Amino acid sequence: MKIVVFELEPWEREAFRPLEQAHEVVFVEAPLDETRVADHADADIVSVFIHSKLTADVIRALERVRLVATRSTGVDHIDLAACKECGITVTNVPTYGDHTVAEHVFALLLALSRTLVDAVDRTRRGDFSLTGIDGFDLAGRTMGLIGTGGIGRHTAKIARGFDMEVIAFDVAPDPEAAAEFGFTYVELDELLARADVVSLHVPGTPQTENLLGQREFERMKDGAVLINTARGSVVDTEAMLHALASGKLRGVGLDVLAEEPTVREEAELLRSYFAKAANLETLLADHILLRLRNVVVTPHSAFKTKEAVERILATTRANIEGFLEGAPENVVA
Repeated sequence: MKIVVFELEPWEREAFRPLEQAHEVVFVEAPLDETRVADHADADIVSVFIHSKLTADVIRALERVRLVATRSTGVDHIDLAACKECGITVTNVPTYGDHTVAEHVFALLLALSRTLVDAVDRTRRGDFSLTGIDGFDLAGRTMGLIGTGGIGRHTAKIARGFDMEVIAFDVAPDPEAAAEFGFTYVELDELLARADVVSLHVPGTPQTENLLGQREFERMKDGAVLINTARGSVVDTEAMLHALASGKLRGVGLDVLAEEPTVREEAELLRSYFAKAANLETLLADHILLRLRNVVVTPHSAFKTKEAVERILATTRANIEGFLEGAPENVVA
């Protein structure tokens, strides 16, 4: 079979070398989308990451493909209905290191709480003054978690280590997890009203789109901090900007943006595809966010440790091998 692996750095290829003993394996550094699908229409299996866009048109153009193995937990970049229609199995990586993303939550939070970006910038310029870089303690503050899956639970564990109180909201509460990781479930409105820090840990689905909008920001405590390592679509970007401008939000730490793929392809914005596909108002709001001093943005890198990537690659290869042996694992569709 022909296996095409997209969005792969050179060092990551070694994880797929064992497949070359019995199959043709092709490595492509770029993502899979409508502009590249014709070049790989003869693939039997494709492996993609979060920047590939497997729309219905892309999926139908992959006439021979029987497996899409995404190297991510989320599958919002894949049209699952079209895959089902075409008889294509989809597998994911359900967990690759919940603590990895949880640690990044605190990298963002500490950057904000200790004004690290401004502090580092000024010392690099030879300015060692302390004016305007006052931080705030995490100890004694309340962290509110929206979503208590593996990442949310590890975030709670780390927060407890900072001597924070932890409250949480989830549509499917798990009392045993709450007892084990030291948090208390509350309703969403109560969480927003009490939390000094709100951290998002929900998937990007139609049900969670704009989960935090104007109404929710209005219910937040004045001067709260928002951390989003989940998906950009979970937050109404314009409402978040208003909350920052009014002071409702003291700061924001983001590893994801609502129009992240288009921001990444900024050099191609004049192309009609992006002009039509992007929400240009949200895109403008994303660019404003990138330039605010009380906003810290990282490039969807919360997962990006060597150990976590190695686990992702190993699970993906196992998913492909299982499919080839007639016993697929981690099937989502």
